[in-house]
Amino acid sequence: MTHPGCVFCEIIGGERPAVIVAREEAAVAFLDARPLFKGHVLVVPSAHTPTLLDLPPREVGPFFSAVQRLARAVEVGLSVDGTFVAMNNKVSQSVPHLHAHVVPRRRKDGLRGFFWPRQPYETDAERDDYAARIRAAY
Repeated sequence: MTHPGCVFCEIIGGERPAVIVAREEAAVAFLDARPLFKGHVLVVPSAHTPTLLDLPPREVGPFFSAVQRLARAVEVGLSVDGTFVAMNNKVSQSVPHLHAHVVPRRRKDGLRGFFWPRQPYETDAERDDYAARIRAAY
């Protein structure tokens, strides 16, 4: 089920380009177009769901299981110290389709509080390499 005009539904449906790192029944994961750190992944429910409060209870487990697997894949695939996993609900939610951010973290990486500078990929090849490493670890 998609929602007209939803950027994430367009990505899920293949109508908008994105670098997909995982696709399963409950969720789709792709690289964030404006990453906090390289390898920053967004995990979204496969069906249009505006917020966490709208996610049917039977879909909570499968969705968060996908988030957990992606967090592990980011950590292993990118050889980082850990991940930052977060989501916004309505306030600061730039796309009204539920999404969890899985951000690779390294000790002393400079991420402090809610000051989040963006670190874009230098080339498409660099972006694709990050996606391939995460995908391989998934």
